[in-house]
Amino acid sequence: MEDACVELERRSQYLSSLIRRTKLNTEEAAAEEEEKKKEKEVAKEEREGRDVVGERQERRSSIRVRAADMPPALQRRAFRCAREVLGGMPKTDSTRLALALKKEFDSSYGPAWHCIVGTSFGSYVTHSLGGFLYFSIDKVYVLLFRTAVEPLAR
Repeated sequence: MEDACVELERRSQYLSSLIRRTKLNTEEAAAEEEEKKKEKEVAKEEREGRDVVGERQERRSSIRVRAADMPPALQRRAFRCAREVLGGMPKTDSTRLALALKKEFDSSYGPAWHCIVGTSFGSYVTHSLGGFLYFSIDKVYVLLFRTAVEPLAR
């Protein structure tokens, strides 16, 4: 009977991981499509001789990826979220930015995302495959990573 329970748990974990991967792939494709659409609009504005919104150019140039093991669509989502949060505050609040990124990724891609934000910090972390991003936006550094979640033993 116990072997059957172990096998059932193993299959359940496998199916859960398949569902998560499928969800990730679908959301990545949608995010990439949205990003391409925005890039086409900017290119069209430039061809027509119109000024591209200065803020958009300035913000894009201020982001620098330091290290990454994350699909580009997820990276863009992190950048977009960081821009939105930083744009909505007069003074940088590291705690608020870290909380916003963590909540965004936890709700979209499942639990166990962690975020460290600051101007000077050290770290040595273990992350899940495809779940690591270290970038800077202006003078703020952001470390976003995911760890594996193991079910509690009974």
